[in-house]
Amino acid sequence: MYVKGLQYLVKSQSAEGAWGDSYGRQPGVIGLCVVAMLAHGDDPNVGPYSAALKRGLGAILAIQSKETGYIGNSMYNHGFATLALAEAYGAVDDARLGPALQRAINLIVASQARNPTGGWRYSPDSTDADTTVSGAQMVAMFAARNAGLAVPEEAIQKGLKYFTSCKTPEGGYGYTGSSGPNAARCAIGVLVFALAKQKDSADFKSAWQYLQQAGGESHYQQYYLYYGAQAYFHASPEAWRKWNAANIKLLASTQNKDGSWDGSFGSSFGTAASLLSLALNYRFLPIYER
Repeated sequence: MYVKGLQYLVKSQSAEGAWGDSYGRQPGVIGLCVVAMLAHGDDPNVGPYSAALKRGLGAILAIQSKETGYIGNSMYNHGFATLALAEAYGAVDDARLGPALQRAINLIVASQARNPTGGWRYSPDSTDADTTVSGAQMVAMFAARNAGLAVPEEAIQKGLKYFTSCKTPEGGYGYTGSSGPNAARCAIGVLVFALAKQKDSADFKSAWQYLQQAGGESHYQQYYLYYGAQAYFHASPEAWRKWNAANIKLLASTQNKDGSWDGSFGSSFGTAASLLSLALNYRFLPIYER
């Protein structure tokens, strides 16, 4: 199932490194496709996906502003593209990756410093924040720290404090405040506190309890699967095994003949996010270790 999905991504990638649907040309989706390839564990420099990986990373590097480090036209794109750079750095033989990753992290930290909420929104200059954009930046920072970059602890702690401010009475996380929780945002919160090694915190425990009762997401299914897999994996090995078995069954029944998955954000995102929800079975990438 995983290889079929990867083969679809390779076949549908353009010579410039992007994908054909409207979302597939955005650097965040390119980044998730790259991470899905890296997560399978093949040699990224000479393995079967090495050429596709290099094209994808080349597209991200071409989009990044050399002056500011900004990747794309939204912080969603920037966060997921930065994650791809972090996971590729030290594994893919490309001297450009380290400096590009450092510039991308510098932008994340500078954007947060300008934001009175301590979080992030759509623009680097936003003064408001939401938990979905903020989650992408937090995971990118943890991945960069794993890769050896000196990510300021103050930035991590400010981000966690922002999530706490969005904690709802039900135990989940709202979008821009402390109301209206859902499964996807709750999974983001569980993951962020797990990566911060704060599984003993009240934030983590209440979010994990809420997540188990919340079920899934119908409209943003793959987005939920991407974060839900990681949240369950970090929260409970036993709960993840059950969740994972159900997820494998679901994805086996919904995968198209060409190896792709359909979704609200196009087949490239749908395929990458579906694959990454399965990638915990390999545990190859640093960000996917418990």
